[in-house]
Amino acid sequence: MVSTAAYGTWPSPIDAALTAAHDGRPEFVGVVGDEVWWTEPRPAEGGRRALVRRRADGGTLSVLPEPWNPRSRVIEYGGVPWAGAPREEGGPLVVFVHFADQRLYACAPDGPGEPWPLTPVSELGGGLRWVDPHLDLERGEVWCVLEEFTGEAPTDVRRVIAAVPLDGSAADDRGAVRELTDGQHRFVTGPKVSPDGRRAAWIAWDHPRMPWDGTVAMTADITEEGAFTGARPVAGGTDESVVQVEWDRDGSLLFVSDADGWWELQRIRPGAGGAAGPAGRLCTGRSEEFGGPLWRIGLRWFHLLDNGLIAVIHGRGTTALGVLDPETGELVDAVGPWTAWAETLAVQDTRVIGIAASPRTSYEVVELDTATGHTRTIGAPHQDAVDPAYCPEPSIRTFTGPAGREIHAHVYPPRHPDRTGPDGELPPYVIWAHGGPTGRDPLVLDLEIAYFTSRGIGVAEVNYGGSTGYGRAYRERLRGQWGVVDVEDCAAVALELAEEGSADRERLAIRGGSAGGWTAAASLTQTDVYACAAISYPILDLEGWATGETHDFESQYLESLVGPYAEVPERYRERSPVNRTQELTAPFVLLQGLEDPICPPVQCERFLAAIEGRGVPHAYLGFEGEGHGFRRADTVRRALEAELSLYAQTFGLDRPDVPRLELKK
Repeated sequence: MVSTAAYGTWPSPIDAALTAAHDGRPEFVGVVGDEVWWTEPRPAEGGRRALVRRRADGGTLSVLPEPWNPRSRVIEYGGVPWAGAPREEGGPLVVFVHFADQRLYACAPDGPGEPWPLTPVSELGGGLRWVDPHLDLERGEVWCVLEEFTGEAPTDVRRVIAAVPLDGSAADDRGAVRELTDGQHRFVTGPKVSPDGRRAAWIAWDHPRMPWDGTVAMTADITEEGAFTGARPVAGGTDESVVQVEWDRDGSLLFVSDADGWWELQRIRPGAGGAAGPAGRLCTGRSEEFGGPLWRIGLRWFHLLDNGLIAVIHGRGTTALGVLDPETGELVDAVGPWTAWAETLAVQDTRVIGIAASPRTSYEVVELDTATGHTRTIGAPHQDAVDPAYCPEPSIRTFTGPAGREIHAHVYPPRHPDRTGPDGELPPYVIWAHGGPTGRDPLVLDLEIAYFTSRGIGVAEVNYGGSTGYGRAYRERLRGQWGVVDVEDCAAVALELAEEGSADRERLAIRGGSAGGWTAAASLTQTDVYACAAISYPILDLEGWATGETHDFESQYLESLVGPYAEVPERYRERSPVNRTQELTAPFVLLQGLEDPICPPVQCERFLAAIEGRGVPHAYLGFEGEGHGFRRADTVRRALEAELSLYAQTFGLDRPDVPRLELKK
């Protein structure tokens, strides 16, 4: 029987501990012989990742026990941390990056013994780091990206493609590592080797560009000795983003580029004398993305099949897995409920393996058999943690912002099988601002959202101007306008929800992490839309962040988001929440990992010092052992409970089921 209760007070079986236990998703799928492998989160094991293999008989098991943690820190966001290959004897060989020391290790999971190190430890700066490995058993090497710190500053770093011997000779000798590129580019991805073994291709870019601004596809010849020679750019540029490259069997180069405003799949065929011919698009006129932002090294949006077809991840806002005929341009999508595919694909005979989720399922490992068209889940299967009736039913919405611009969002109204709100009462709503800011919120089941909606608090995820998935023009709305367009778009969604009678105008909140934390804090200091905010590992001081307080990868990101610091320093000061605290009156909670190298705790400390004695209710929770983004179950639980307590106190809700967050003034 459905009963009436005030919004925000409904009982829910989705508690913070349950939500934390299901935090994270599988990543980085690959094929080793006749097996499918991937990494999975382990929130209860200190937030480590596990490497999992699915045997040919369908059984799954973890390859590496605690404390092994395959996760790279290259560019801090990492990328593909493992590679494996079958051997004639002794089972497969696997190499991986161990998070704790960032060394490359090798292991024979079917044999005795522990993993053994392949690379040395460096005490300088952040040490030696590795990512995007590619095994070459014939040469007895693994080729990958090496990130090497040359000083103590976070920007004292160089990156090259390097070859590491599999015999362990480089474990104590940096000199045994062969560098394959000359370091002329600040950033590189791992190499893709042509089928004949004679050429390599990779992606490179330099400051101040980010990889969604401008990258180049590089190729080089491979000598008999395994060296690169004649490196040259073949596609991309300062205003063109290439995000993936692969070789086809005929020697042509396939790549994804946004030269025409959308990330599209293109091909360069070899010309006369081996020179590169002109690029040609394989699927035109769709106004969809066939790629995305290269936040991590080695992401993959397409994969060639043995029959000449190409598996592609594509879409506008939501994504689908399709099979493309490159000769005709015909594209057929896989049947299934999935609305978001992770940027990882593998191929096994006629089968394509990816990782996907939907509004009713969490991320799971999915297989498409292109011979039959059948799809099935083969790993990390979704299991309902609670009755699905407690989970929200989202809608895809397009709102209207300033100057009539479109704003894309997902709206999750409150939903409960046994509760409804009183007549005449509108629910509180929380606006979620995603990180990046060059990113987007996918349309998927998220227990963190259900944690709030099942209690009678609505959620709206805003893919504000600057988000990916809607073409380069939408993405570049944020150029020079960070702290303006994102704030305006989030406010426009919140106010339209209130005006249409979906949300209570007096009970609107905003939350976000990283760049979303910036938007949440900027919204509190620039608007009067929100009653409170939950701000996680944020950027709060643009000047500090632009002058040495963050890592190398994003150290010049603000050049495009805000403008060149040397030319517009006043813009950095005027937009920073730390300099606008006199306009801050709404309560907030700050949630911060104390080992965060991207948005360090000093940003929060400076902000808190600026509001000292001003009477603004607030709380600050710092978490030991956490970096950028929370991975430990205890941290996720405590952060969620603190956020709910903030809303309860601000909105006047009775929530005895969570510890009361102590708000200071």
